Amino acid sequence: MPQKNEVIARFDNVSFEYGANKPIFNEVSFTVRRGSKTALMGQNGSGKSTLFRLITKERAPEEGNVHLTQNLSIAIASQVIARDQLGLTVREFFEKSFAEKVYDIDPRIDKILEAVRLHAPKDRIIKDFSGGQQARFLLASALIQNPDLLLLDEPTNNLDKEGISHLTKFLIDYKKTIIVISHDADFLNAFTEGVLYLDVFTGKVEKYAGNYKDVVREIIARVEKEIRKNAQFEKHIQEKKDKANFFANKGGRMRILAKRMRESAAEAEESKVDVRREDKTIRKFIIGVKKHHIGEILNIKSLSIMKNNELVECVANISLVKNRHLLLTGPNGIGKSTLLEHLARGNEKGAKISDGVTVGYYKQDFSTLNFDETVYEALKSVTDELSDEQAMRSIAAGFLITGEFMGAKIGNLSEGQKGLVAFAQLALLKPNLLILDEPTNHINFRHLPIIAKALSKYEGAMVLVSHTPEFVNKIRIDETLDLDKLMVK
Repeated sequence: MPQKNEVIARFDNVSFEYGANKPIFNEVSFTVRRGSKTALMGQNGSGKSTLFRLITKERAPEEGNVHLTQNLSIAIASQVIARDQLGLTVREFFEKSFAEKVYDIDPRIDKILEAVRLHAPKDRIIKDFSGGQQARFLLASALIQNPDLLLLDEPTNNLDKEGISHLTKFLIDYKKTIIVISHDADFLNAFTEGVLYLDVFTGKVEKYAGNYKDVVREIIARVEKEIRKNAQFEKHIQEKKDKANFFANKGGRMRILAKRMRESAAEAEESKVDVRREDKTIRKFIIGVKKHHIGEILNIKSLSIMKNNELVECVANISLVKNRHLLLTGPNGIGKSTLLEHLARGNEKGAKISDGVTVGYYKQDFSTLNFDETVYEALKSVTDELSDEQAMRSIAAGFLITGEFMGAKIGNLSEGQKGLVAFAQLALLKPNLLILDEPTNHINFRHLPIIAKALSKYEGAMVLVSHTPEFVNKIRIDETLDLDKLMVK
């Protein structure tokens, strides 16, 4: 009989790296207890998703061991549905969740879809569903396995307020063990009781009791204490150095005293503590407009959306000129992402982008990026020929894209890093029309106020879809179009 609070997973001095120059974990040790609900935190690229892969045995550590209790069942809800699964039907997608064939799969699918509040015909193709619906499929594919250990990687991405509220209640009531990666502080605060923090600078994992707010409070207090302690050492060091210089100039036996002073200063230098370096934040940036377009940029007379599971054409009357920002709203499944893609590609029947307009499109699944390209190649492809290499690298550095990061393949980046590359591309492109589909997904919450400010100041035309009210509230919005209230043509 499983015992509450027994250790079900243990990391013993685990080290892992991607190649010789990309260390991720350095002698990491921690335990996970049965029934615990833990937040896994750390900045983009710190190795959160990699830690999940070590737990599922998809990856193996270079050194140390990952111990799992016998017969422990594990299920993971990843950030995005794998590309090779997008062409599956709903039934086939759920069948893939099990190692062996399940003969009573349909009733189980019905039950789990009801739990995540999703209506989905079983013969419909996964890629035909919206980003928000796909997020619920990911969660459902893990829950249908009823695992002992549930791993959730950014489960609130693409979910609207109602979806997040429902998921939160579900996790509060969930009786088994949960580890969740999320940048949503309020979501984490609602149900987690402990935090594993991945320090990207040291490669260590720090374990804390309490929720996200407790941890932040504790870290701030610790940093302030370390800074004060180091300030005292700095004062002592400087005093010893000043005295050493004074006695050295006196000559004779005073030089021996000067040597002792220097030794004392060196000891104090060694006693200084490593102050915890907080997560790096991207620099303030602008998305400029290379050449302002005169007159109308985008005209929408009608648009196609999903109503009652049918594609219908609805009347719209939208005209965007430069410096005009449009927010599109509507429930999950109405077709916001599909609409934005059609707008960006110029194949939405009732919409027209004026000739000569440069379009910048941020797609939530990052499929506008070539996953086989390096980061350098991706940025160079949108850089103005007249711009020099140094200017491109300077903009990239502002998005924390430096050094070996430039040579990494897009497909090997974390989702958060892909998001930063996508924003760097927009800054380099300087478009007339900006089309943004859920730009907060996967992005570290520390970056969001900076991104919101850049979008608010953007002087081109903009179409935005976002389920994050706190983010939208920081952006200048000139017009809102509620797709759910449009009249069928």
